[in-house]
Amino acid sequence: MTGAEPVVRVEAGALRGSLEEDVAVFLGIPFAEVLVQFAAPVPVGAWAGTRDALSFGPPPPQSGLFATDTAVESDSGWLTVNVWSPQRTGALPVMAWIQGGGYQFGTSGLPEYDGSRLAREGNVVVVTFNYRVGIEGFALIAGAPANRGLLDQVAALEWVRDNIAAFGGDPARVTVFGQSAGGGSVAALLAMPLAAGLFRRAIVQSMPSVFFTPELATDIVEAFAAELGIGPAELATVPPGELPAVGDAVTAKSPDFADRWGLAAQRRIPLAPVVDGVILPADPWEALARGAARDVDLMAGHVRNEQRLFALMDGNLGRVTEQEGTTALDLFAPGPDGAGVYRGTGASPEDLYDQVHSDWLFRMPSLHLAEAHTGQAHVYELTWHAPGLGGVLGACHGLDVPLVFGNLTCGQTAMLLGDDLAEAEIVSAQMRSAWVHFAADGDPGWPAYDGDERLTRIFDTEPAVVTYPEEVSRQIWQHHTFSALPLASRK
Repeated sequence: MTGAEPVVRVEAGALRGSLEEDVAVFLGIPFAEVLVQFAAPVPVGAWAGTRDALSFGPPPPQSGLFATDTAVESDSGWLTVNVWSPQRTGALPVMAWIQGGGYQFGTSGLPEYDGSRLAREGNVVVVTFNYRVGIEGFALIAGAPANRGLLDQVAALEWVRDNIAAFGGDPARVTVFGQSAGGGSVAALLAMPLAAGLFRRAIVQSMPSVFFTPELATDIVEAFAAELGIGPAELATVPPGELPAVGDAVTAKSPDFADRWGLAAQRRIPLAPVVDGVILPADPWEALARGAARDVDLMAGHVRNEQRLFALMDGNLGRVTEQEGTTALDLFAPGPDGAGVYRGTGASPEDLYDQVHSDWLFRMPSLHLAEAHTGQAHVYELTWHAPGLGGVLGACHGLDVPLVFGNLTCGQTAMLLGDDLAEAEIVSAQMRSAWVHFAADGDPGWPAYDGDERLTRIFDTEPAVVTYPEEVSRQIWQHHTFSALPLASRK
């Protein structure tokens, strides 16, 4: 694999990529296909000759609520993989990225996920890939396999296992890493028998707490169908490109379903992995506590101010009233006295609102996953107060993405960093080093977490290893059991 136009041969045929600053880049490689809507992925067929791998494949159908480009170029062909491989000898560690997007949007072709710098400076092979999102990927459709988006991820990791050696990667040293819904996906993969043996290590960045029971997922699907005036079984007749608008409409209305969908409706989350008992036999916390993936090294963590980005998007950043703070505690704090303990800290309504939302949705689920793991787990927190957007977001949700990839000037997440990148470069170097060292040998540079010392790596301009710093939150949530969300009440 040398020259200005590197060529490799994978199981399905030959591929021609490009060479960019000593990194061979292969984009838009088909790894699986979907023959029937809502079906499980199947291996892609072989092709003749040498196929160009010079541009990203088409994105899957996307929600228009948050995505900037929702154009759907085709009704299939979404399942493609991208590889960045440094020109080195020997079998290199492999880092396979799963992007987030609330299980409703996300595509591997975004500039913030470009793997060039991470591959070149970290001496690792970087892989990104598309998976189905929205109704197409995660709605519980009668007669179709559940969690099709997760099945796509398994298919991508199977492709990595079977083909990554051709790119200089070591199939025995695959680390799967993801943020937000991507982190939730990594957690789900840890619990899935179908994914066993496909990766040696896992990094979970800000995983959401939201997993659904089949009863809740079924009720939400009925709302999708009702939006179109059809029965749930007829959703398979709706073209894939038209489904995201249905999901968006129900997302916008979801607070109206709070009496049935509970906290998922309060947070406008209509799609998530379903604990169906087959594809996903148990929620990740229960599965890991029972010993699932005990041979997989785990790193899990979060950012300090997870909620602030969502508060900005909702228009209430800096404007949270006392009543809104009280309502948030009453809804999301764990019982029986969690709300009272939060209030006892004397924090402002704004800070209480930020803390309880951050804790329920991202911080405590990520911590509890590490605590549930019966193998080796490392814990971190990103606390660097980024100056972007006037510095009002602190260490907000998504800040870790540009820092881990080292893409500090491109993509939507770069806006969080501001114009002076001196501090961002310092924190990015710390995180990239930890991530690639963990991928190489399971040691990110600080001791594993245990229930006594609870040692945690802090990523900031002045790094440190300390006892887990969000101690008030940890104590409030220590007896809470995260599990799949139920249907609160029937119609």
